[in-house]
Order: sequence, then structure tokens, then C-alpha cells
Amino acid sequence: MQAYRELEERFARIATLTEMGEILHWDMSTKMPPGGAAGRADHLALQEVLSHQMITDPALADLLPAAAEEPLDDWQRANLAEMRRRWLHATALDGVLVDRLAKAATATEMAWRTARETSDFAAVRPLLGGLLALIREKAAALSEALGLTPYDALLDAYEPGGRIRDIEPVFDELAAFLPGFLSEVLERQARAPAPLDPPGPFDRARQTGLAHGLMADLGFDFDRGRLDSTFHPFCGGTPDDTRVTTRYDDDDLTEGLMCVIHETGHALYEQGLPRSWRRQPVGEARGMSLHESQSLLFEMQLCRSRDFFEFAAPRLAAAFDGSGPAWSADNLYRRAIRVERGFIRVEADEVTYPAHVILRTRLERAMVAGDLDVADLPGAWNDGMAELLGVVPPDDRRGCLQDIHWYGGDFGYFPTYTLGAMTAAQIFAVARRRLPDLAQDIRRGDFGPLLDWLRREIHGRASLLSTGDLLRQVTGEPLNPAFFEEHLRARYLP
Repeated sequence: MQAYRELEERFARIATLTEMGEILHWDMSTKMPPGGAAGRADHLALQEVLSHQMITDPALADLLPAAAEEPLDDWQRANLAEMRRRWLHATALDGVLVDRLAKAATATEMAWRTARETSDFAAVRPLLGGLLALIREKAAALSEALGLTPYDALLDAYEPGGRIRDIEPVFDELAAFLPGFLSEVLERQARAPAPLDPPGPFDRARQTGLAHGLMADLGFDFDRGRLDSTFHPFCGGTPDDTRVTTRYDDDDLTEGLMCVIHETGHALYEQGLPRSWRRQPVGEARGMSLHESQSLLFEMQLCRSRDFFEFAAPRLAAAFDGSGPAWSADNLYRRAIRVERGFIRVEADEVTYPAHVILRTRLERAMVAGDLDVADLPGAWNDGMAELLGVVPPDDRRGCLQDIHWYGGDFGYFPTYTLGAMTAAQIFAVARRRLPDLAQDIRRGDFGPLLDWLRREIHGRASLLSTGDLLRQVTGEPLNPAFFEEHLRARYLP
């Protein structure tokens, strides 16, 4: 097994470099002063280039087929398949393009931070245009090497095996289902008394203390992770140094809390990956739709449930010295599932959320194909919001500047959010069957049985199986949108 062992050593070094980049990116997003942007672009570009050089070393062209002839167990064979997939992606791109992309993405993301605050799309438009040109170049190279369409080639990096021909019919079905369902929900909501807003302002130190406590309750290991504030919430770092970030609103307790829970779902997946396969491709998370399923399982399926608020309401009230009907479990639950046609994706309820994702998927596909110019993005965004949600953002800060993804070079990522929501509904439905005491566990704040089940069924399997095969093993069937639609009906039109 000499060839396979050498590949393991090489990919462990590549993973170590990637981990260094993760921490550098976390620092850039949380602690780095603005003046450090140019230097950080050089740091991240060098990390990308060195990783690319290592994975495109000509020796791998001989090691990969040689290892395939060696006696490997199931985990090793799955690891080799992941190595080959990554090698194919990497060898499609030359080092110069990798360097230019890394520098352009860092520069554009830093410019976006200022542009978003001032709602000045024109300030970041030239940089985004230059970055998009490089993304198209990357997509064309990957397309030729992988035998995929340019957009599928980008999607495959985030969702291995994901194809837009499979996703589009599901999104079309949702786009047809949601408008009528949304109208029914809003009509029913209008007939009932509106939930009360707990009175703010909400001290940020207390919000942070509450967040720490809930993260620990859910199973987050603070010996291997931390929580910080940032511009756009994310989970980064490594499985043994997991960095969760959120943003707080002084007047709305829900935004920061639900962001924390969402990112904690990502973090629990990372912290639950098998230690024996650290820094090997097979030991990493199995694609972004499964990753998003874990964050949305905790945020939407679990922590917006009535059972959860039976547990959490006293905690929330105690954290802010609250009393009265606004702090009751029933009121907080009804407030958490309040549906409205809003502008902001990360604040959207689960009924309107898919429309946000469908819009972004359509727009990024058009940009990659060259059918939508960057200069026309704000207008196309507003037209899409009007069509899908019946609202038009009053400014670009609440429109095409709200998400970090495109400005950091992440094209092909957005479909995984709604795929993740559907996957979360399917997995949670099975968890309720397999764990008959789950509702009672949640009401008393015991999330251990659920987390243990997820660790066995999903987290601990890492990338041993494809997303489809893993879902079939856990739930008994492939991805079925009916679970998501049934969940929505049960919660919003009981």
C-alpha cells in the first residue's frame, strides 16, 4: 500500500494548509483591521497557490492509479475516490488563475464590506465584474476537464455529484407551490392576534452570554471552538478549532440567537467528524447540502419548534429580566414562526426562504453563462424579488449587497441552502420516528439523544458515502421534497 500511504501523507499536508487558510479568513472577517486587507490577500493567495501546486504535482497522476490496485478497505477506497475527484478539479486550473482568483476574491470581499454598509453597489461593481470574469474562466476550464456544463462544474465543488438538471425541477415545483401556500399562511396569520415583541434594547453582552449557554446545551464543545461577532455570520476554522460567528441586533433578540443556532448546527457537524480520518478527504463533511441540512435541522426543525420554546422561554426571560406575556413560550414560538415577505435571506422564515435561494440561483446561473452583466444585477435582483416575493428592496444593502457569497467568489453555492432545508426535513422526520422520546427530551433541554443519533448516522460517516447514498441509508429513500412540504403544512396550516 505504498502508493496509497504516500497519497495520505500528501493530502494531510494539503489539508493542513487549508486549515491555516481557514483561520486566516476567520481573522480577516472578525479581528483584522481594514489596513491589513492587501497583505491578507497575499497570504490567502499564497496558501491557495501552494495547495494547488501540491495537489497538481505530476506524481499524483501515477500514484492515484497505483493506489487503486492496492488492497484498500471501504474507508480507504472512499478516501481515494475523494482524492481523485479533488485532483481532477485542481488539475483543470493553472496556478496563475488560482492566484488571480484568490487575490480578486479577497479584494472584492473587503470592498463589499464597505459597500454594503453604505449601500453603494457602484463602489464594488468593477471588482465584482473582474472577479466574475475569472469565475467564468474557472468554470470553462472545469467544464472542459470534467465534461460538465460550466455551472454544474462550479456546483460540483460544493455539492459533489449535484447537477442543475436534477435541482431545477425541484425548485420549479417549490416556486409553483410556495406562492399559494404563502398566501394561505398570511391570511391565517392575519386572522389571529399578532405575537408580542419582547421589549428591547437587548444588551449585547447578555445576548452573547445567552448564546454561549444555548450552544453548550446543544452540544457545542467550547474546548474546541469559540463564538465571535462579524459582518456576515459563518462557521469556519477546523473540526478541532471551530469558529462560530454571528451578528446581533440591539432591538431584535431573534436575529442574533437564530444565527448562532444555525451556525452551531454547522459546527456540531464539524466537531462530530471522525477523528481517525482527520486531514483526509474522506474525513471531511459530505458536501454543502448535507452541511446546510445540519444547520437548518437545528435552526428550523428543532429550535423553532413549540417544544424548544417550552425549554428556552424561561432562559430568554431570565437573561433579560423579562416578565409578562411577551416572554411566554407560546408567544415566543408564534413569533419565531411569524411569516412575512422580507428582503433579507438570513432573516427569512422557512416559508419564504426558498424563494430567496431560487432567485440567487437563477441570477448566478445567468451571470456565469454571460446572460446577466454585473451592472444589471441590482435591477434583475429587484425584479426577481417582486416576482417571487412581492416586495422590492428599497436599497442595494437590502438587495444585491446583502450576501457575501458572490463577492468572495462563491458561485454555485446557493442551491445547497434549499437542498439542505429539504434534507433537514427528511432527516428530522426520521429522527422523530427513531427517537420516540425526542419531543420530551427537547422540552427539558436534553439534546444529547438527538446529537448522538446524528453523530452515528451522519457526522461520523463523513464522506464515506455519496450524499444520495447516505440519505437513502439514513431515511430509506432519496431526497423527497414531500417531507419539506408536509413539514410546512403541519407547522403553518395545522
